Amino acid sequence: MKGSTHRRCYCRDPKTGRPLGKSCPKLTSRKHGSYSIRQELPPREDGTRRSFSRAGYENLKAAQADLDHVRGLLGLTNTDDPEGMELIAAMLEEVGDEKAPLPDVEETRRRLKSGQDLIGRLTVGEWLDQWLAGKRIRKSGLNRYETDIRVHLKPRIGHHRLDRLRVSHLSDMFTAIADGNAEILEQNAQRRAAVHELATVPWKGVDNRARRKAMKAAIEAMPPFRRVTGPATRLHIKATLRAALNDAIGQQILIFNPAAHVELDPVRKPKALVWTDERVARWRRTGEKPSPVMVWTPEQTGAFLDFVAEDRLYAMWHLIAFRGLRRGEACGQPWSETNLDAHSLTVSSQLVQDGWDVETSEPKTDSGFRVVALDDDTVNVLKLHRERQDGDREEWGSAWVETGMVFTQEDGSWLHPGKVTDLFERLVAASGLPPIRLHDLRHGAATLMLAAGVDVKIVSDTLGHSDTRITRDIYQSVLPQVGKSAAEATAKLVPLQRKTEAEKARKAAKKAKDEAKAQAKAKKKAKRKKLKE
Repeated sequence: MKGSTHRRCYCRDPKTGRPLGKSCPKLTSRKHGSYSIRQELPPREDGTRRSFSRAGYENLKAAQADLDHVRGLLGLTNTDDPEGMELIAAMLEEVGDEKAPLPDVEETRRRLKSGQDLIGRLTVGEWLDQWLAGKRIRKSGLNRYETDIRVHLKPRIGHHRLDRLRVSHLSDMFTAIADGNAEILEQNAQRRAAVHELATVPWKGVDNRARRKAMKAAIEAMPPFRRVTGPATRLHIKATLRAALNDAIGQQILIFNPAAHVELDPVRKPKALVWTDERVARWRRTGEKPSPVMVWTPEQTGAFLDFVAEDRLYAMWHLIAFRGLRRGEACGQPWSETNLDAHSLTVSSQLVQDGWDVETSEPKTDSGFRVVALDDDTVNVLKLHRERQDGDREEWGSAWVETGMVFTQEDGSWLHPGKVTDLFERLVAASGLPPIRLHDLRHGAATLMLAAGVDVKIVSDTLGHSDTRITRDIYQSVLPQVGKSAAEATAKLVPLQRKTEAEKARKAAKKAKDEAKAQAKAKKKAKRKKLKE
């Protein structure tokens, strides 16, 4: 196909105003005018001609380089590939109309072979929508992805072209999120201070009522209380983007994943702490928890179970406290997978929340599918619970909802996991015990098993962990008495001959005390003997 370069200027005849074109006398100078290129393209499907044209080159060399570039793109296909020829021609026609840079030949070759958009105009936001629409995972996971995309990714980087996304773009995004956190904290503090000040203004009096009205209007104009985007959420945002870009690489849309190279501050998970007497005393004075994750001692766990012994869901609290089931697993445990004769139950389903709606789901991981052994006491508790449930079924009659679940509402319908958590918190508050979360009962079960000397692999399997390292890192909160015993056992392994001055003094004092006791005893004995005589 024909292609050419030519030089022209935009001088006009001063009398007629018409372009002089090639008749301009100044064209004899190489510095006058500019060069243009024109390349014939394959005709359209209806047979009409089309071409690629571009002007404004300062010299012939630059014009010829672009003309060769266009011919190189056209050379990516040949006459036996009419579809490919049409794609290349359409791309060049669009690039020419938009005066966009010519695409790289090798990049275009790769895109052509993989069936992608040759111009690469797909934005990050468009790809994230496309990626999310193709995900086939459980609804709660989709909702988490959707939140990350809608709240953070699309507003901040959605406008960037996907193939031009860089690590610097992501670093800027997370810096902006951190700056936004500082602004949120400041606005929350201002609103909190205004609310506190409003509470101090009396209700009575014209001036006070006017002041309260003005203050309420000012508070309503302030931004509402908002949560900051914490380190764990930022890591999840990065993970969502990384997964989406990895899929883009798998589809040969990208060759580089910038999300894999952006650095974020590490997230330190809070360690579980035991409610010792000292910590309980401080909590009663200040109301502060030493850690977000707190674990009861065996005595505190026993006190709670005794307190809720008559509660309708006692068997569930007992099962979580001793066997460490998750909330959703306990709520979704069916009788068909609970074999009391074999002293075991199989965790194969759970109830999960989608917003406030509840749906049944399989365990999140393969390790979540597991068989949990039951002790004699737990089996007896579950048998008694089943008898009570049978009585409820007879009492409700035809209104009974047959879900087949071990733990249900009064009419047999599903328990709502959120309401179960609320009930647990009310029971803990009523018991007077230091506060823990419902999930912390699971922490306590793991701690009790480890303290009892149960092998960590068995503990890990019981809890449904994929790796024993997870069990050690999260749940190995050593109870005080266990730690003291371990310390004493360790100290006894090392024979020591040293005797400090203080130790010598203590032994001497003890010896003198023992001698004094012996003398006093001898005197009493002699006195009794004398009295008898």
